[in-house]
Parts: sequence; structure tokens; C-alpha cells
Amino acid sequence: MMFKYRDEQTAKKILEGIKNMGVEAKFMHICGTHQDTIVRFGLEQMLNDVGIEIAQGPGCPVCVTTSQEIADAITLARNGVTVTAFGDLMRVPTTIGSLFQAKSEGADVRIVYSIDDAVKMARDQPDKPLVFVGVGFETTAPSTCVPLHKDNCPENFSIYSCHRICPPVLKTIFDLGESHIQGLIEPGHVAVVTGTDMFQPFSEGPYNMPQVVSGFEPLDLLMSVYMLCKQIKDGRHEVENEYTRLVKREGNPIAMKLIEDTFDPVDRHWRGFPVVPKSALALKPEFADHDATKVHEDILRTTPAVEAEAKGCKCGDVLRGLIKSEQCPMFGKVCKPTNPMGPCMVSAEGNCSISYRLGNKRL
Repeated sequence: MMFKYRDEQTAKKILEGIKNMGVEAKFMHICGTHQDTIVRFGLEQMLNDVGIEIAQGPGCPVCVTTSQEIADAITLARNGVTVTAFGDLMRVPTTIGSLFQAKSEGADVRIVYSIDDAVKMARDQPDKPLVFVGVGFETTAPSTCVPLHKDNCPENFSIYSCHRICPPVLKTIFDLGESHIQGLIEPGHVAVVTGTDMFQPFSEGPYNMPQVVSGFEPLDLLMSVYMLCKQIKDGRHEVENEYTRLVKREGNPIAMKLIEDTFDPVDRHWRGFPVVPKSALALKPEFADHDATKVHEDILRTTPAVEAEAKGCKCGDVLRGLIKSEQCPMFGKVCKPTNPMGPCMVSAEGNCSISYRLGNKRL
């Protein structure tokens, strides 16, 4: 175990408690940071030894962003628009290239560390249009809203929103019935913003799903699994909060109000999923002057259709929790961080990238 002595003793007690309950179950998390912790600290084998399997879910925002959305960003860049995005998005491949490839061809593509960087760049070049590609779940969506509610938002600045929200994709996972899970480890960083109540419908009929909102330390995850097992043992299905040091039931009302005032939920594909109803965030009509899909509608009409995945890439199956990264035939062979075939090998929160960097590079 890669724990300090005291933590190692606590971990052993938690694992012993899980073992003594005699619960054998498959749980799912939907958080790239949880996956990093599970692999980095060897939790998967520890939990397997006491009868628990943890499936990976759609917890990487860059990974669930579709190839068609990335193709839109590439098309904007190749048509004279300055495109700004977080670094993880730049190397995601599509059948028309990547944003970095567009940059190498002379397009104005820039990495930013916050939307404030993008706003400043737009202000510094008032005669050229600039688009910020907004990616992320409820955690990052509020920060995308902020510039739009300021009087000095540059006229040449617009947002291409790829933001997603969690509850609709959870419903889709359950309704597809593929993953056969008995409990959910919910993402603590999302719940800091949303609170815990939004998960409650899944603990009621027809799903009756035990859920625990978890923090990100190894002991957080082990304790969350213990709490899920205890619910199963007791015949309960509730939303419990392991991450009480930061997550409150009401979440962050100011951040949630920003999302509500800025975005409308719309139907959209997720990578590896069918269209998920009301699962993405589109700017409200009153922000049309800063909505890239409206401002640059003529350019976006020229975006070519692209393949959802590279031939042989199994990112979609990984994101639905059907296979582990190492079970993809391309993993560690054709597909590596130096030659990614899909976003799961690109993003720091991608399951394949985590498995390659921290786990076994080959089967």
C-alpha cells in the first residue's frame, strides 16, 4: 500500500469491514480524479480481493465531448477565428485532424488556463473574433458564465459550449442496462456546486440505486465503498455524503443560479452514447451575441461530418463502463500518449491515459 502508516492501518480496517459484510457488487464512479486515485494507489486490486469491482464511467469532460464538436472548433480555427481552449482538448484526434494540427497549419489556436485568459485575449485583439471552447460538467460551467454577466464583455468574444450535466447521463446509463451496477460513487467536485439532492431521484424507484458522494483521497474512496456495501447489506438505497468536509446538501446556490440564468439544457450526443436528453448546456437566447453557434453559424455550416471514433478505438465502451482501458485492442500498442487514437488517452482525466501512466502499459 502506498499509504502513510496511520492511513494504511485505517485502510486495512475499512477493507476488513467490507470483507466481513460479505457483499459482492459492482459499483461505478463518474470522475476522472477518482479513477486516478484508484489506479495510483492500487485500490482496484484491494477492492477486488474483498469482492468489489469498480467500473469506470463517463467522468472525463474532454472524453465525452464528441468528435463533431471538436471538428466545429477546428473548422472555426481554419476559417480565421481565434480558438481558445484548455490544453487537454488540443490533442484530441478527429478524422479532420486536431486543434494542435490546425495550429501547426497556421490557424490561431491558443491554450488558456481560464476563461479570463480568453476574455483578455479578445480584448487585446478587438478586430478579430475569438471563441472560447467551454468544456466540463457542473464544476466548471459557472466560471464560463461569469464574463457574460459583466458589462465589459468584449463584442468579439463568444463561447462554444460543450458543457454537460451529470443526472441525464446517469439516467441513460441505467436505462441502457448494460453496466449492471449495484451502486454509484458520485463525484465530489460536482456535488460541491450542485449539492446532493440532484442524485436523489436515482435512489428512488424505479432505480433504487445506493449512492455515496465521495472525496478524492484513497481513504475517501475506500470509505465510500464501505458505505455502499453497508447500504446493500441493510437493504437501503439512499444518497449518502462521505465528502462532508466540502459538500453540503444545498451545494453552492450562487453557482447554480449562474448556470440557471445563463444556460438552457438541450439534447446532445455524448461520446459513446446515443443522444442524451437535456444533458448539455446551450447559451440562452439573450446571450446570442456571444454564442459561437449563432455568431459563426455560417462557418459552422461548413464543418464536415467526422467519424465518431477512430477505427478500432473503444473509448465509447470505456466511458459506458463496459470494458477497462486495457481491454481495448489498441491500448499500449497503436494507442499511446505519444500517438493517441481517442480522447481517453489524451486527457489527464481520461481512463486510458491514467491506466497507461500509472498502471500496466500493456496487457
